[in-house]
Amino acid sequence: MNKTAITILCGLLTMGMASAQESGRTTGLTVGGYGEVVMSRNFYSDNVYRYSNPTKYKDDPSHGRFDVPHAVIYLGYDFGHGWTMQTEIEFEHTGTGGAVEKEFTEAGEWEQETEKGGEVALEQFWLQKSLKPWLNLRIGHFVVPVGALNNAHEPLNFFTVYRPEGESTILPSTWHDTGISLWGQAGQWTYEMQFISGLDAFMFDRDNFIKYGAASPYEFKVANNYGFAARIDNRSISNLRLSVSGYYGHSMHNSFPNDLRDTRFKNVKGRTWIGSFDFSYKGENLIVRGNADYGHVDDAVTISTIKRNMTSNNAPYKKTPVGESAVTYGAEAGYNILGHSQRIHDKLYLFGRYEYYDSYMPASDQQDYTFTDVNRIAAGINWMPIPEIAVKAEYSNRFRSSRYNNEPSVSIGIAYMGFFK
Repeated sequence: MNKTAITILCGLLTMGMASAQESGRTTGLTVGGYGEVVMSRNFYSDNVYRYSNPTKYKDDPSHGRFDVPHAVIYLGYDFGHGWTMQTEIEFEHTGTGGAVEKEFTEAGEWEQETEKGGEVALEQFWLQKSLKPWLNLRIGHFVVPVGALNNAHEPLNFFTVYRPEGESTILPSTWHDTGISLWGQAGQWTYEMQFISGLDAFMFDRDNFIKYGAASPYEFKVANNYGFAARIDNRSISNLRLSVSGYYGHSMHNSFPNDLRDTRFKNVKGRTWIGSFDFSYKGENLIVRGNADYGHVDDAVTISTIKRNMTSNNAPYKKTPVGESAVTYGAEAGYNILGHSQRIHDKLYLFGRYEYYDSYMPASDQQDYTFTDVNRIAAGINWMPIPEIAVKAEYSNRFRSSRYNNEPSVSIGIAYMGFFK
């Protein structure tokens, strides 16, 4: 597979900045995908109380994991005359499974049991009409390109074994939603504007800010309120992309059922703002990427109180408080040490990454939880024997405030991304 195919895949699986017609393909079916397999060893306690009593769990044994974080199948079709479609089906952690069993030890009752954890998600399902290079209309279910990770979430677009931790902690990842998108390219500028369903404030929480607010536990997505997302990219400087993106919407009263009988909270809007800047530099042998994201939720104290005291215990809502704000920033750089060889075509990147994130920045009258304040470093290698495959290895460490234990780990993974047809 040549470099042109890889470039097309990146565009279609993220913002879709080139329609099938514009990229030179004839009408017909395109099949592709990406995926990762990971082995990790964590040299810290996995006890749920390790932050409330750090000293007690300081010397706990390490623990290891095998994982398939993402396995994605991409299907696209160019109907001709500017009409295209795309689907993206993702299996996270090898999917989910259940079974019905007859329990002979419990009077022969039939029981439904969860056989394994995981998730199967339809991340993209849309139809598009391309009118001009600068005017394309997309309707359906698509990726919301807010932040660096959501814009480029495939595993060959970051050096770390797992997705960068800051954005994947505080933002939906991969953020996908249903609505209408308008996007286009003019010269060195590209843009996208989206009208989508709003976030659900009752799914916000302390450890992940708004991350789960885009999800729905129902067979439908509640859309009592709507949200607006936008992104602008500029490539005027050779090898450099500079981008800004953001989101705004009301998140309160966007749950099911929409019951406003308690008039005390009628005017609570839960306005949610997200702003992000990210960049990517790709030279002959050097790659540098970075991001900075900030989010704010109005009425965080009221939302936290309602969630904790006024929702049913068996409701599918997060009970921990949501902070008024959250922040993350980070950067990574990798250098291909084989790039000067005339005989070796493999690429071997030595990389380092630093990131900071805090998923819970409380209002003045909220309790603080200092363990959500994290600095993380990672260093390792990416070996790419061919452009579509990367073998990754890294050492990483999380640093919280001094009262908590550090969290070092070692991870090894292999990832691919490419078209099959």
